[in-house]
Amino acid sequence: MAIVPVALLGQTPAAILHAQGGVWVNGYEARDSSAIFSGDFLETKPAFSGTLTLEGTSVLMQPETVGKFEGDLLVLDHGSVSVETSKSFKVRVNCMTVTPVLNEFTQYEVTDVNATVRVAARKLDVNVHRETKGKPTAQSEASSEGGTVHEGEEKNYEESAVCGAPAQPVGPGSGLSPKWIAAGAAGGGGILLCILLCISHGGGGTHPLSSSKP
Repeated sequence: MAIVPVALLGQTPAAILHAQGGVWVNGYEARDSSAIFSGDFLETKPAFSGTLTLEGTSVLMQPETVGKFEGDLLVLDHGSVSVETSKSFKVRVNCMTVTPVLNEFTQYEVTDVNATVRVAARKLDVNVHRETKGKPTAQSEASSEGGTVHEGEEKNYEESAVCGAPAQPVGPGSGLSPKWIAAGAAGGGGILLCILLCISHGGGGTHPLSSSKP
């Protein structure tokens, strides 16, 4: 862990993670009030949850949830999150992005389990936008219609129908998603690669990753 990019030193945290054990950041168990930076990978173990707080937003990660924090966005790989935001904080699952309709206090939930994405609007409306990659099929276009979930409503989306063939599934307890590991290594994620090498050589997983002890 001594090999930390100089660019990370002195970097301002983008969020604070509150947890009472059972929540991992970049492959290491986090302590309460841990600094979280854009690009960090988060995982909650069974029976444990964690809350991300940043300006105007609170994100509750339910047990058995895996995600990547990206500043004003959480990329949800598996599990469930509850969002309270007045800053239009978004959640993305595969090709679908959930965004508050208004830049006002909004509450919503996003769940991704068994290849089904459930979006529930608790306060105000949210949009579900499908990001197209290449020419969409007739099936995917039809599945992406009805992109607004109104307050008090819940809608389910079949991930494979909307986004195409699913990636290799990742379950809680199995560690970081292989697609994220590859992306981190290819995108200059030296710190993530170092973490993975430490784990593979028996380095353990009890040391927190924080701004004070990188």
